[in-house]
Amino acid sequence: MKYVIIGGDAAGMSAAMQIVRNEDNPTITTLERGGYYSYAQCGLPYVVGGHIPSTEKLIARDVETFREKYKIDARTYHEVNQIDTNEKTVSGFNLKNNERFTIEYDKLLIATGADPVIPNWKGRDLKGIHTIKTIPDIKDLQENLSQHVKKATIIGGGYIGLEMAENLVDIGLEVAIIEQQNQLATIFDEDMANLIHDEAKKHGVHLYLNESVQSFEGADGVVQKINTNQQQIDTDLVIIAVGARPNTGFLKDTDLHFFANGAIIVDAYMKTNLEDVWAAGDCATQFHRVKQKNDHIPLGTHANKQGRVAGLNMVGIPRLFKGVTGTSILKFFDLTLARTGLNETEVQQLGLKYEIISGETLHIAGYYPDPKRLQLKMIYDKATTRLLGAQVIGEEGVDKRIDVLSVALHHNMTVAELEDLDLAYAPPYNGVWDPIQQLIRRQR
Repeated sequence: MKYVIIGGDAAGMSAAMQIVRNEDNPTITTLERGGYYSYAQCGLPYVVGGHIPSTEKLIARDVETFREKYKIDARTYHEVNQIDTNEKTVSGFNLKNNERFTIEYDKLLIATGADPVIPNWKGRDLKGIHTIKTIPDIKDLQENLSQHVKKATIIGGGYIGLEMAENLVDIGLEVAIIEQQNQLATIFDEDMANLIHDEAKKHGVHLYLNESVQSFEGADGVVQKINTNQQQIDTDLVIIAVGARPNTGFLKDTDLHFFANGAIIVDAYMKTNLEDVWAAGDCATQFHRVKQKNDHIPLGTHANKQGRVAGLNMVGIPRLFKGVTGTSILKFFDLTLARTGLNETEVQQLGLKYEIISGETLHIAGYYPDPKRLQLKMIYDKATTRLLGAQVIGEEGVDKRIDVLSVALHHNMTVAELEDLDLAYAPPYNGVWDPIQQLIRRQR
């Protein structure tokens, strides 16, 4: 059986390893347009901040390991630009020598990920303007940072923008964020985002909210100014972090079915609508358990799980991808920001009537030394009291609570059932009533 996998990172190589482990002597060819395999993209900002010493620490398995230990024909700098599902071939170019290649497959996995969105702003090709996606991106940025950079401006207040802001502050830069919405981190509700704004200002990050970038200006080919719809901002360096788009443009002439944003629609087995073609990771849809419909939430956790499921199904071992609840977490200076399920905007878009439980509490027993404040918000269905979503922000204990709430969403639990949960208690770790339960008892 000839397996071809397009993409050499989380989803692609998770699938490849399942094929290796579950089929005797498979023929596997993986095609990666870059030079690196299987590395932790989520760790890239922390290399810039010096918290991780080098990008090499992010590589889980290098390409030679896949070739030598697992006998995978793992190719680098091979960019696919066409698939023929009738002839069952994959074609593209070797980016090193520009030679064209064509490979036959019996079963195909598309795991091409997502690419950073770079709007068509005038001057976007100036030096000093970066995106954060790959190891070469970080190496280019680090080289730029060595050239007496003092002011850095981040366009976009999402997760990557916030992580990069913190790490650039950590190395002594003056940092600004431009965000066209009225708040940072729009996956949080406005009342929760105010805590994020306060934290940014506490650490000297300049915020330009409700501003849209129009163009860049520079001298000697290097960026120096950003023009927005309101003003001109001086800068030595720019990071564009306004979102990511599924890397599926090369598939537009196929009969694949696509989500509104270009992600490939897959079923619970990661199967596409075409015979012997699967898709997984950031280029594919994820079924949202709370919304009960397809969504696109590009995260490494989903990519690894979907890749594993795809690989098992490709070798004939039935396995379902059970969907996502939209759980994510982020360190932003002294705060941890986490959410799961739906925010108020999403609930309103679904036309649901809802109630909110929110408030401040402590992450451990109040009498134990150094308790930290937690801000929690839970949204639940007014008629059924089923939990719909939650947001938690604080210095400590955030990860524990968001994971409890994610499990509750996975199992369609009601607010009353949350109150009944048997959660771990000892003064250094929790109050006798967990913060989640404290808020429910206060407000119901």
